[in-house]
Amino acid sequence: MQNIIDGIRRYYPVSDNSLNILFSKMKKLELPKKHLLIKEGVIDRHVYFIEKGFTRSYCLHDGKEMTIWFSREGDITFAMKDLYHNEPGYEYVELLENCTLYAIAINDLNNLYETNIEIANWGRVIHQECLLYMDQHHNDQLFLSAKERYAQLLKELPDVIHRANQNYISSYLGITPQHLSRLRAVK
Repeated sequence: MQNIIDGIRRYYPVSDNSLNILFSKMKKLELPKKHLLIKEGVIDRHVYFIEKGFTRSYCLHDGKEMTIWFSREGDITFAMKDLYHNEPGYEYVELLENCTLYAIAINDLNNLYETNIEIANWGRVIHQECLLYMDQHHNDQLFLSAKERYAQLLKELPDVIHRANQNYISSYLGITPQHLSRLRAVK
């Protein structure tokens, strides 16, 4: 679970004791590439910690897949409405590689937030950072050129080029696959 430990501690210095309490509530999953972990309209009351693998979150708009997030080793993934409002989510999470995940029930995680200050602080900080990241991504979509957005993605997720297909990356950047090909050819 070293990738998960590193991912957690990237946001907050959670002690070994608190990590052991967290891990005692988790269930290990080994799932294949292309598996849909989370589906729109289906309640999934879990948060998934990624030990090995790469995922993408996407929404459907007029039948077209729009990639909204990539997650990799050390990250977590979940459906927003499930986590925050106990309602079916609007997104899908697809595994882009064979994955080793650890699932924790949202109720168990919420109980840990109430009883363990380190886990509660980690949860607060990671959600703050993700909110800031989403805000920055939104602003980048509005104010940066496609070339600048592509450079920003390579800086933040340099391995995305080798782990996600061109259509997923172009969707995330808000450009056509052809435009992405032209940007990649310049690099």
